[in-house]
Amino acid sequence: MTLELTGGPDFAAQAPKNSRWTRQYTHAAVTFGCPARTSERTPRVWSGRGLGLPEAELAGFAEQLRRVMKHKAYWMARDGRRGDAAVWSPGRFDDEDGFVYFAGPCTHGGPWPGYRPALAFTIALPCVRGLRIRVAAYLAGRERMQ
Repeated sequence: MTLELTGGPDFAAQAPKNSRWTRQYTHAAVTFGCPARTSERTPRVWSGRGLGLPEAELAGFAEQLRRVMKHKAYWMARDGRRGDAAVWSPGRFDDEDGFVYFAGPCTHGGPWPGYRPALAFTIALPCVRGLRIRVAAYLAGRERMQ
């Protein structure tokens, strides 16, 4: 008698049921929501200090940042400011958890220190461009390494 393992749903890594991002705008900020993510894939936020995202989701998040920059609220909040990348650190990959961390002005509303899973996080609209630059630079550097 032989036992044949063929994989399938019982053996496959669980992917999020809905990998979409949500965006809600105020006059000064955008709040990103990330519904239906497993706790291992939920973005990590250290309120006021930084953001961590799974490396595999960076390209999709870069697309979300692009969409924010096309929104009327972004242009009204920007008010001539350029959105310098210097408010964000370059991406730092952590091979222990597979996340890429960017130090910068991101909040989740909680008082806890350290990076914590957050189903939603907020970024001031003038800071979106700087994060988009840092994410794009990280993705470009990763492509060169492959």
